[in-house]
Amino acid sequence: MEHGRALSKNQFAVLAALAQDPRASQRAIAAKAGLSVGTVNGARKQLLAEGLLADEADLATVTDAGMQALAPYRVDNAVILAAGLSSRFAPISYEKPKGLLRVRGEVLIERQIEQLVAAGVTDITVVVGYKKEYFFYLEEKYGVRFVVNDHYATRNNHSSLMVVRDRLRRTYVCSSDNYFAENPFEPYVYGAYYAAQYVEGPTDEWCLRTGANGRITGVSVGGADSLIMLGHVFFDEGFSQGLVRVLEAEWGKPATADKLWEDLFAEHLDELSMAAREYPKGVIHEFDSLDDLREFDPQFLENVDSQAFDNIVSVLGCRKSDICDVYPLKQGLTNLSCHVRIGDDEYVYRHPGVGTEELVDRHAELAGLQVARELGLDHTFIAEDPEVGWKLSRFVSNCRELDPRNPDEAARAMAMARALHESGATVQRCFDFYEESKRYEGLLRVHEGAIDVPGFDAMARRVAQLKAYADADDTYRCLCHNDFFALNFLVEEDGRMSLIDWEYAGMSDYASDFGTYVVCCQLTREEAEQALALYFGRTPTPEELRHNLAYVALAGWCWYVWSLLKEAEGDVVGEWLYIYYRYAKDYLEPVLALYEG
Repeated sequence: MEHGRALSKNQFAVLAALAQDPRASQRAIAAKAGLSVGTVNGARKQLLAEGLLADEADLATVTDAGMQALAPYRVDNAVILAAGLSSRFAPISYEKPKGLLRVRGEVLIERQIEQLVAAGVTDITVVVGYKKEYFFYLEEKYGVRFVVNDHYATRNNHSSLMVVRDRLRRTYVCSSDNYFAENPFEPYVYGAYYAAQYVEGPTDEWCLRTGANGRITGVSVGGADSLIMLGHVFFDEGFSQGLVRVLEAEWGKPATADKLWEDLFAEHLDELSMAAREYPKGVIHEFDSLDDLREFDPQFLENVDSQAFDNIVSVLGCRKSDICDVYPLKQGLTNLSCHVRIGDDEYVYRHPGVGTEELVDRHAELAGLQVARELGLDHTFIAEDPEVGWKLSRFVSNCRELDPRNPDEAARAMAMARALHESGATVQRCFDFYEESKRYEGLLRVHEGAIDVPGFDAMARRVAQLKAYADADDTYRCLCHNDFFALNFLVEEDGRMSLIDWEYAGMSDYASDFGTYVVCCQLTREEAEQALALYFGRTPTPEELRHNLAYVALAGWCWYVWSLLKEAEGDVVGEWLYIYYRYAKDYLEPVLALYEG
């Protein structure tokens, strides 16, 4: 303690309660603090005897000495974590952060700020990351401060505490998307605690085991008949100092990236002392899904300002209230998608990812989707807005990807490629493996200064020679999928097959789809030649064979250079870098020999 005298926990509970409400009865104090009336009465007598309280009729006034004794327990500040993606709230979270949702007429983070201020906590820092600019208005409205977490997309919430570690003292740590039915904040707090609620029966939540004085002695994910972590946290000085030491020690370890700060706490319970503070059911609300939120606020969907839901309603002719079973799907490299259900029908809503307008020609994609629907190549597509990039498709449950080594499925895939190529459809976008590889190479040289991968320049020269030979072949350009491989085929339970993800559709050499198919399905040379025979419906001519094999090498090279660029930018491509390299290397010289021999 910096000043004042140390109080017992019981003395603190009585003194802090009377500092807020001099008329508080002993029974009310007992109920709030979880003490017996007798214990409260005893602590009150001690405080009177020590001159920390003074009796005045029906009032119990905290004396100057009492206020001095309380001073070390005053809350210094609050940190509100608001950096995360909140992907479970797709598609609304694609448009705005979860903490800015309006629930029962109030914006979640605003309600929380107002509750903190009402408790006398005015030094408030909001940690932002995803769509950070959406929060900036709070500075003018409430006088809060901001710290930007640049790691929000690659690290878990421990990174938000890491960037404000210099502000952790006697600090409330809150999540921007919690809803407190009653104000849980107080100007004075005795010691570090995690808000908790008792749950009967089995639960998947974080369960707590406690020891003397409610200290948390164990944390596990899942359990039964247990206190669970729910809501805000309070750090005292000792906990803050200990957690900062842990954060700084763990930060550089690769295994730490995906951990919550609660994981780090659970791993260092001997060093970090924190109690569980139980709240009655109904005081603290966390919403894990849109359905959870709608159960709490039945009018939420009707009132929510969401272009995504407006788009769904406009296409399907339903009401917002008809939309349910909303949850995120596995995210791709360029898009964000979620599942929705209307009645018995299920759909996928795709929201364009950040920067995709620079990567994807949505008009070409829409043209490809329309051709695919007309030709019966894609049975899932419903609608797309090429200006914005959102898309609505039919959700296929219990489907699987194409098995390229199943002769029947391989034959059907090759027939679909042939139907697309011979459709006569055209789009404005062009796609060329070699030109793409040169673009990636240029970006790589800008990033690295020079490409010092052994053998790269020599291999690049031979690829250029191969491209010149392939261009001189008697061939043709047509509409191609350009991402033609097993993962982009959906095979339904009844055997119906759809070719999806037309983002890279464009005018290309017809062999581009074959090249992608061989490389990305990792076919052997024998399997590749069998697939090509299925494509033509006959044995290909030597000229057709060498041309299509050339595009296996060109596809492998293109994605190999792309992988080098991604790795240089800090992304992890993994084994695919080697796979792409091997296909480029294994096909390059043998195919050049077919041309030059």
